[in-house]
Amino acid sequence: GDGPPSEHAGSSEARSDSIKKREALSSVVALGANIICNKIPGLAPRQRAICQSRPDAIIIIGEGAQLGINECQYQFRYGRWNCSALGEKTVFGQELRVGSREAAFTYAITAAGVAHAITAACSQGNLSHCGCDREKQGYYNQEEGWKWGGCSADIKYGIDFSRRFVDAREIKKNARRLMNLHNNEAGRKVLEERMKLECKCHGVSGSCTTKTCWTTLPKFREIGYILKDKYNKAVHVEVVRASRLRQPTFLKVKKSQGYRKPMDTDLVYIERSPNYCEEDATTGSVGTQGRLCNRTSPHTDGCDLMCCGRGYNTHQYTKVWQCNCKFQWCCFVKCNTCSERTEVFTCK
Repeated sequence: GDGPPSEHAGSSEARSDSIKKREALSSVVALGANIICNKIPGLAPRQRAICQSRPDAIIIIGEGAQLGINECQYQFRYGRWNCSALGEKTVFGQELRVGSREAAFTYAITAAGVAHAITAACSQGNLSHCGCDREKQGYYNQEEGWKWGGCSADIKYGIDFSRRFVDAREIKKNARRLMNLHNNEAGRKVLEERMKLECKCHGVSGSCTTKTCWTTLPKFREIGYILKDKYNKAVHVEVVRASRLRQPTFLKVKKSQGYRKPMDTDLVYIERSPNYCEEDATTGSVGTQGRLCNRTSPHTDGCDLMCCGRGYNTHQYTKVWQCNCKFQWCCFVKCNTCSERTEVFTCK
């Protein structure tokens, strides 16, 4: 007799419908990506291409670059140069014109920030084409009695992505390109060397019959401190040119005998820093006029050094806040109002 109508009837039409919908959606996404990518100022052609093919990643790249800039501003908050001219126009545009140690720090921290953000997004499942570090699954360390488990952060993927995107800015074949590429790589290497191993014990009431471990990202603040230390010890370099085409080929430490190359994780610079006292568009210095300073400090945040000897203005104001709050029976809080005259100092 007549069996039930075939369940597959019409399924090919439904399938082609869903494919059409998917294609329509991806073309909308592509159009959106096109518009977004063309609106971001300061992208190099290869960066724009990555932006169009991976619009999901561009947001995370932006967050990573911003992470680097925020850390830069934290590390240099008490210096004459406070990382200020960065990140105003766009996280990828604005570069320091002078090949100084400040520029070196900026490039290193931004490249590390992008690698950190991409790696974190992969681990959290917020990015397509990547996830946990697959290589680490199933390995067992007999001597120490632990095995890989959980989700290991795929730092290799993050570093590779940072390399492809951040390094694509370097188009001109000049000394500054070699400097920037070296510092980008130094920032990523510092991040890679600081990956942590986290472990968890399994067994009866907390005994460690088995132990599973995975790798995690360090806190970005830690990377900030390490790179700040490397900034303080930055190495002055010069380029060595290939004899035939006179093209800059590699960097060597200035004033060194022979061709001593800088170490992988050294920050390197090719020009001395400006003093950052006065505003100067040619060097990218915003000057220190109007900056807050500490009248009693002998360090760089003190008014003497911060204001470069121009003196400072004193502003007095009254700070008011609620104080001595006491909880009264059932449901009232009774407070006094306290106030204090304070002074702040800003550079002339």
